[in-house]
Order: sequence, then structure tokens, then C-alpha cells
Amino acid sequence: MDKLPFRQIHLDFHTNETIENIGEAFDAAEFVEILKKAHINSITLFARCHHGMIYYDSKKNPERIHPHLKNRNLLKEQIEVCHKNGIRTPIYTTVQWDYFTAQRHREWLCIDENGQSIGESGSIQLPKEAGFYETLCINTGYREFLQEHIEEILEEFSPVDGIFLDIVFPTPCMCPTCRRKMLEEGYNPLLPEERLKFSQKSINEWQAEMTKLIRQKCPEAGVFYNRGHIGTPHRESKESYTHYELESLPSGIWGYLHFPTTVRYARNLGKEYLSHTGKFHTMWGDYNSYKNQAALEFECFHMLAMGAKCLIGDQLNPDGQLNQAVYDLIGNVYKQVEEKEPWCGNITPVVEIGVLTPEEYFGASSTCLPPSLQGVVRILQESAYQFDVIDSYSDFEKYRLLILPDEIPVASDLADKLVSYIQKGGKVILNSKSGLMPDGRNFAFDFGVKKCTEQPKDVWGQEVVNEIKPRGDYCQYVVPTEKIGKTLPKTYHVMYTRGLNVELGKDAEALMYAYSTVFDRDYRHFCSHRQSPCSGKISQPAVIRKGNVIYFSHPVFAQYHYNAPLWCKKIVQDGINLLLETRIAEHNGPSSVIMSVNDQKMENRRIVHMLHYIPERRCETIDVIEDVIPLYNIQCRVEVEKEVKMVICQPQGKQLEFQQNEKCVCFEIPQISGHQIIEIKYR
Repeated sequence: MDKLPFRQIHLDFHTNETIENIGEAFDAAEFVEILKKAHINSITLFARCHHGMIYYDSKKNPERIHPHLKNRNLLKEQIEVCHKNGIRTPIYTTVQWDYFTAQRHREWLCIDENGQSIGESGSIQLPKEAGFYETLCINTGYREFLQEHIEEILEEFSPVDGIFLDIVFPTPCMCPTCRRKMLEEGYNPLLPEERLKFSQKSINEWQAEMTKLIRQKCPEAGVFYNRGHIGTPHRESKESYTHYELESLPSGIWGYLHFPTTVRYARNLGKEYLSHTGKFHTMWGDYNSYKNQAALEFECFHMLAMGAKCLIGDQLNPDGQLNQAVYDLIGNVYKQVEEKEPWCGNITPVVEIGVLTPEEYFGASSTCLPPSLQGVVRILQESAYQFDVIDSYSDFEKYRLLILPDEIPVASDLADKLVSYIQKGGKVILNSKSGLMPDGRNFAFDFGVKKCTEQPKDVWGQEVVNEIKPRGDYCQYVVPTEKIGKTLPKTYHVMYTRGLNVELGKDAEALMYAYSTVFDRDYRHFCSHRQSPCSGKISQPAVIRKGNVIYFSHPVFAQYHYNAPLWCKKIVQDGINLLLETRIAEHNGPSSVIMSVNDQKMENRRIVHMLHYIPERRCETIDVIEDVIPLYNIQCRVEVEKEVKMVICQPQGKQLEFQQNEKCVCFEIPQISGHQIIEIKYR
């Protein structure tokens, strides 16, 4: 059963130590009344911030209490008044960013190979730069400070609803303590990748140690360690977490594609999960800015569609008073969330496709998701396929089709798992370098494709497979067929980026061919402003099928992320449809519709979410949603497992006419105004 509440706030309170009159305007009754009117049932409150300031009457670290804190019981009074009104209060503390500590304990900082302190995203934090981003090392004496600090929080505010530990991420530190420990444990401190592996191990061990402490003191407390991104490293440390919080502010560094990509992975890790957005127009700390209501609605309703609870970030003013305009905005959205909750809790996503994430092999972060992963998520989401993002440890049998986008290396254990899956009837799509053994020499198993000895190279002899060139220097062309690209004009279509040179293997069929250019574009020969024209000569098979496997030779997913050729999406859709005999859901609306299908098994119903909001690049830096553009008379077809009793628009309670044909139900939605939930009630 779900335990996390649906309507949460994360109340940042990072406040410089020179600002005066901290908390002087705080009024407990007014504070909680604003929260209640905004339909909030959980709020994360600050014990200690990135400036290193403490907001309670600390006995262990009185020197860290904000020097201008008017009421040393600020945090205590916030918690007490919220608890009296049924509002949950997880407590925030910072871990690896703390300006007070960094300035006074330089020996506790993470150090790079040049002896300089490591700042945000691995950069150097210079003294002349504003910011508290110098990273602290948890292998130094700072570790003992953290333990005492967290022990005090747990004792002072027991029972604690939860602990949110912020800024907990591996950093390739080369401080004396880390160097010594690496040598003792067999790591090579001179290699960045070895330092990063050791740091991840150190973080995992520290998290396990801290979770044990928290559970001893407060067994029911929630525990979460935040690094700004949930991904494959979390699998090995998941026992340290009670739940996951997906920090993903679309108007910040994350963008609108980060959340749907990461949530489709996180929801398979066996924990409850929620997602952070913000009330800010841009990013955390954006005082007195207000997100457009349409954008905040989409971000929260998208969370509901993906089975996540909602959290909206805010920044408390130094005087301790909430901004009424902010909570009017939040209340307008959370009132709708509260109405939708009955159809959003205790859900099981209904999926047909599993996408293996390149993050497992190449890493990822909040600002840097693999381009091929973003491309495949875009295509599948725009096409209304129901899918998860998975890794090599996932249960493949859950999915009718697996996609290995662009660059997934296949070692022997993964090859065995894929072959077994295919032999049992599973379908697989690979493309370009996906399926090659880790050394890149040959494919790891037989799916009807052979790698050619000669691969495309540039004028300096460097391989250009999967290298995106803005002018299409090493492109090829394809001609759609009756099976692949069947709705496209039967003429040449450019594939801007070269994939792998391949040839047909035994018992394989070419579904589409690639054609060469008259020459590659370089200083010796070029034509016009971009790629050279087609030579009309077949170069190689572009799409190959053998049984349950289809292979595309070009990096279609990274290409779609780069400049979104419609023909790339069309040929992928045709490949999927050739392999999938049926699909879970489809609609006749525009590709801007997001369609999500979940089961509420205890309620004996299938839930369909339809969202239609369009992010626009109206400015240089962020995507903006301002308007809700209604859609009318959208026809849908959804697979069902039982006889259908009713199809109902929720929370309006309006019944729709429907037709059930064997294992699917068809109906028409009269209007989608931003977000519409459809309940398919079984008999």
C-alpha cells in the first residue's frame, strides 16, 4: 500500500549568515492556515542549509545557529503546528555542500588531481566566485560531524517523519584520506574512473551506515539521499532508501524530458516514488517568481500519470513568512490533484516495451542524459506506446518488445539473456552499435546481421559511426518501402548520421536499403552548404529482420533527439508495429498527447491518463507552457483483461459510450482540457 502523501512541498531555506531578522515574521497559525488552504499534506522543513546555518536550538553545534535567527525554536514550532493539523514534516539537512564548514575545514574538502577543491558538476570553485558549491568529502573528519548532527535532529524532533539528506553524490576525490583508502582497497588513485568507482562505493557505504542509524532512532522515518537524478547506480544501494524523490524541475537544468525518462526507470526499483518540480519560473532560489499555472498543472498531472506523488519546491523568505501568491497558485493545482487522487494511488503501470538504458554503461546525470535514450523516449511517448526504461538486471519477460538504442554493448551474460528471451517469443529492436560485444569487434549473438570489416572514416582515418555532424558530412540516404516507412514518399530520405557498415547474415531479410552519397563532405570535395547528394547506388541494408529481431543500421534515436526527422520516427514506428502483433493503447489525437495506462487492481479497474500541454521554446534558456489547448472527440482503443462494465471520465463522473471487442475497448473522449482521466471499470 502507498504511504507517501500526494501533495507535498519542499521548502528551501538557504539563508546567508549576514541577513538579519531571520524568521521574525513567522506566525505558526498563519503558516499552517496557508498550507491547509493550499491543500498541502506534507512539507519538508530545514534543519540546516547549504550556507551551513542551523534553524533550531542546537546544543551540539551552537556556533552554527544562524546568528540572526530571531526564534531558536523556528523549526520546532513549524513541525508542531503542522503535526497538530495533520501535515507531515520531513526534515532537511545538507551533506556535501556547506559553506560554513568549507570555509573553516579546508582539510574536509574534495580535492582534484591538481590539488584544487571540487565544485559543482566537478568544476573548480574559485574563491572569487559566488556560491556554496565546494564539495565536502565524507571520508574525512566531516563524517563524524554528520553523524552527530543527524543524531541530534533525530533526538530533538523525535518521532521524525522523514530525513531528506541533500547533495549526496560520488566525487572523484584525491584528498589524502581518499588516496590512502584507495591504495588500501586496491584502487588506482591516478585514474579518474577508479576514483569515481571508489567514491560511489564510499557513498553507498556511508548511506547504509546512516540509514542504520536513522532506523535505530526512528524506525518509521522516511529516508532519502538526493543527488538530483535517479538512475542505475541506485539499484545497488536501494536498501538505504525508503522511497525515491525524483528532483526534476523542467524549467531548471533538467528540462521536460528528464522526468518521463527517469520515472520510467525508478518505478521499477521496488520503492514508492515522488517527483520534485518547483513553483519557480526558472530554478531553485528564484525569489518572487511564479510558474505559469498551466505548466505547474502539467508537471503535477504528469507525475500522477506516471504513478508518482507530487512535490512542489518553494523558497521561504528570510523573514519566515510564506508568500500568499505562491500558495494561491499551488492551491489551484493541488485542489485538482486532491480530486484526482482516488484514481492515482496503488497503481501498476501497464507496459509493452522495455528500453535498455545506456546509462548503465556510459553514465548519466540531471543535466546529461544519453542522447539515444532521450530520442527513444521521445519517439515512444509521441507514439503512445506504453514502456519502461530498464537495465540488464531487469525482468525481460514483462515486455513484449525490448529496444536497445544506438550503443548498448552486449557482454556474454546479457547475450544469453537476450537469446533466451527471443527463443521464448520476445521481440527485439537494435540499431547501429547496439548488440556489439564490449570490444566492438563483432555482434554478441546471431540476429542476422554481420559487421563489415571496413567502417566509415573521416579524412584523418578516424571512425565516424554515430558521430553527429551538423552538416551531415558522412550521411546516407534511404528509400521507404511497403514495410518500413510505408506512409512516406517513395523517394530518397537523408539519414544525417552514419551508422555501422553491415551486411546480411544467414536467413535474414533486408526491409530497406541505404544509398551512398556521391562523396563524403570534406575539404577535398563538397557540394553546397551541407550533405552531398545521393549517388543512387545501394550501399548496404539499412533495416534487417531475422525472425523476432529487427536491426536499423543508423543511430535513429540519437538523431531524433538531435533534430527530430519525422521519417526517423516513422521507420521506427513501422519496425515496432511489424514486431508487435497488438499494442496496449492508441488514439487518433496529435503526437503532443501523452497517454499513460495503469491498473488499480484492488479497485478492479484500468486507468488511462490523457495529457495535452505543449512546452514551447519562447525564450533562449527554457521551455514554457502558458496555454491549455483543448482537444475534442479523441478516439481511443485500450486493451483490457476482463469484461468492461463502464467507461467513465474522472473526476467528473461522466460515463462514456464504449464498444468492447474481445480484448480491447473503444471509446471517444468528448474533450481533453489539459488532463483527462478515463476509468475503465471491470465487472
